[in-house]
Amino acid sequence: MTDEVSLAPTAPRPVAPRVLALANQKGGVGKTTTAINLGTALAAIGESVLVVDLDPQGNASTGLGIDRRSRRVSTYDVLTGEVSLREAILETAVPRLHIAASTMDLSGLELELASQRDRAYRLRDAIRRLNLRDDSFQVRNNVEYSYVLIDCPPSLNLITVNAMAAANAILVPLQCEFFALEGLSQLLKTVEQVRSTLNPELSIHGIVLTMYDARNNLSAQVVEDVRQFMGEKVYETIIPRNVRVSEAPSYGKPVLLYDLKCVGSQAYLRLASEIIQRERALRAPAA
Repeated sequence: MTDEVSLAPTAPRPVAPRVLALANQKGGVGKTTTAINLGTALAAIGESVLVVDLDPQGNASTGLGIDRRSRRVSTYDVLTGEVSLREAILETAVPRLHIAASTMDLSGLELELASQRDRAYRLRDAIRRLNLRDDSFQVRNNVEYSYVLIDCPPSLNLITVNAMAAANAILVPLQCEFFALEGLSQLLKTVEQVRSTLNPELSIHGIVLTMYDARNNLSAQVVEDVRQFMGEKVYETIIPRNVRVSEAPSYGKPVLLYDLKCVGSQAYLRLASEIIQRERALRAPAA
């Protein structure tokens, strides 16, 4: 009698999510707004998205309607190794969009991890375990994410280095203002340092020009200068200055939920489509 062979299908191997870090050491350039609304737009076209809030101010969490009292487990707990990233995930009002929320505890993280040899890889290791199924969690926490968007703080500190070490690519929101290229140069140097020491696969996914004011000649000049300096790395989509985009976070909503038809919402939908197109081109096999 021959031994019975199990024909039960093996579970498919989880696919690693694409990890994009939204980074710029300058504040007020639209990192958090872009993380929230790009995540919403990607979810709207069928992607499963996790926003990781790494800014101690927690604006991405607030902007997605997460009350501070609900943040019992946060990205601080993930980076200190107290919990897994799955345990920090919260649902938002947007289907297929979840968030790992932030608290002010993150502001002291650099001192706490200063002596740890793996201090730059805490987030990378947490994300690598993200899509591994674990039946001990609720069904919603066993979502297989296709994108992880990391909202970085407005500084080039250990938290931002963690994000860059974990990311496949950097998405740079750049405000259409006078010192835009000066700040971009500093960021590009940091990206190159991280690539040479921590993450050789890191690349610049693209630069998104934000807060564009068509009435302002300076905005048009910045667009021209950045496109000349960075070429095809600059997305075609430009995010306009729009009052509805500014109002939405105070209601705990992405602008796509607050006012889908406004020019800001439509711009973020175009940006999501453009990013998906770039992703397909990056994943396409070389001819």
